[in-house]
Amino acid sequence: MKRAALHNLGCKVNAYETEAMQQMLEEAGYEIVPFQDTADVYVINTCSVTNMADRKSRQMLHRAKAKNPKAVVVACGCYVQTKEKEAVKDASIDLIIGNNCKNQLVPLLDQYFRDRGEKEHVIDINRGNASYEEMHLTRTAEHTRAFIKVQDGCNQFCSYCIIPYARGRVRSRHMEDVLEEVKTLARNGYKEVVLTGIHLSSYGVDTDDSLLHLIQEVHKIEGIERIRLGSLEPKIVTEEFANELSKLEKICPHFHLSLQSGCDETLKRMNRKYSAEEYEAGCRILRKYFAHPAITTDVIVGFPGETEEEFLTTKEYLEKIHFYEMHIFKYSKREGTRAAVMENQVPEEVKTERSAVLLELEAKMSAEFRSFYVGKKESVLLEEAHVIDGVSYLVGYTKEYVKVAIEEEKCPVGCNEIYCGTIEKELAPALFLIS
Repeated sequence: MKRAALHNLGCKVNAYETEAMQQMLEEAGYEIVPFQDTADVYVINTCSVTNMADRKSRQMLHRAKAKNPKAVVVACGCYVQTKEKEAVKDASIDLIIGNNCKNQLVPLLDQYFRDRGEKEHVIDINRGNASYEEMHLTRTAEHTRAFIKVQDGCNQFCSYCIIPYARGRVRSRHMEDVLEEVKTLARNGYKEVVLTGIHLSSYGVDTDDSLLHLIQEVHKIEGIERIRLGSLEPKIVTEEFANELSKLEKICPHFHLSLQSGCDETLKRMNRKYSAEEYEAGCRILRKYFAHPAITTDVIVGFPGETEEEFLTTKEYLEKIHFYEMHIFKYSKREGTRAAVMENQVPEEVKTERSAVLLELEAKMSAEFRSFYVGKKESVLLEEAHVIDGVSYLVGYTKEYVKVAIEEEKCPVGCNEIYCGTIEKELAPALFLIS
């Protein structure tokens, strides 16, 4: 029996694909071992969102070959899709599998072991007629929550982003396949699903369907208690969208709306397709239809041309919207994008200073959001046990993704169950006690 080890880099879509590839290998008779162990096959699902991600991908590939020089090292995904020529020359890589070819992992490995066939398997994903790459899960590493990939590709071409070139154009998964996978996961005990994709909001644009319709159909599946959504574009949040979602009791009012900047001039240079006012309108609509929704976002500081005035405009805007959580990124040049060659690149020390300011603001707003729930009765999907100061707790999340814990000996239910109780106080940083 051959031993295989897998390692994932990058986003939730990559994580889903890595788990699907692991499942393929298991079904083909491979023994799955930890990545740090000696294996016959190492599969690294790479990332290319930044130059640093490229570097980390190369490091992991070289580390795998160093563990066992006789092993077959398989490089999958975005790095080899965008850096194919570089990957072909890399002696640490034995097999290259680009995006939209990962579901062929097992037969490509069989072919390689049989006759040491061709090294590279990368299609021109930008030719415009690539279809959705079907992959399926029956279980995931998570105990209660399952991430479901429903869409691939992106048509946005933000000036800082390489992903449309790495993932190709928008491709939606057939709804019947999504629903069948969710039903299987529900039968296997998963109570929460997270719908995710490279550009989730565009689900259905190529199949004359919509994300809202998909959510409504998933909502009908017995055994699923919660539906959480991956990152959304702000303009998808219309009155109709929010109103219809608010009618679905399984929907988690936890919305990640990608922002990047609160300054219109910066948004234009980024080639984002909305204004700060349009983004704010989406937040107002969500707060109209949901009592206290958790709205989270991403912000890039130090984008080329960002002046001190533009940064302060963004800071004031973030304070006004008042997010639950913000992921703050310092702009990083990505070769092959328009932003990488823009004038007025911001010095690294300025990016660091601005990032620190926003991280401090994020911590303040996040604490204020969580404190709203103290004294309120909430439901929590319990996920795992933790020992804190010698006491055993069951820990999970509310629908708004507030992390809470209950003493195990006082809990009438176990993990993978929903418990309703009153949030009492902060037990540890960003962790609240529920009774």
